Amino acid sequence: MASNSSADGRAKRLARLKCRSEFLRAAGRGRKWAAPGLVLQACRRPRNADGEADSAPPRVGFTASRKVGSAVQRNRARRRLRAAADQLLPRSARAGTDYVLIARAGTLTRPYRDLVGDLETALKRVAEARNHRRPPPSRPSGKTAEDRR
Repeated sequence: MASNSSADGRAKRLARLKCRSEFLRAAGRGRKWAAPGLVLQACRRPRNADGEADSAPPRVGFTASRKVGSAVQRNRARRRLRAAADQLLPRSARAGTDYVLIARAGTLTRPYRDLVGDLETALKRVAEARNHRRPPPSRPSGKTAEDRR
């Protein structure tokens, strides 16, 4: 994996999710894990035109609703999530995956070490859920309501 710092010593930022549709796709199709300090949603990007899986670097988006607090508090919560993501995602994120980090009320008050631990746990749980997919729901036996009586 590439180094997380540029030639002048500053850390590179992860690619970002910017469009609402990208956030909605992660929420609708992806895996989700809630922790006291954050909620993580992860979704594999669609296959490209050649039918191959996307091997592009992971992307990340941050959001905080008004439930978190005022604009100042929401911005602070997003900054804390961004710092935790910059620390963990370059080495733990999967290529071709979009991640959405959602701030919770606890994001503001949770110690930073615990917030990073929450993100680390969430990344592991989402990866485990992806590896252990549930079988598809069973189909009805074909019997009509009258047959069941």
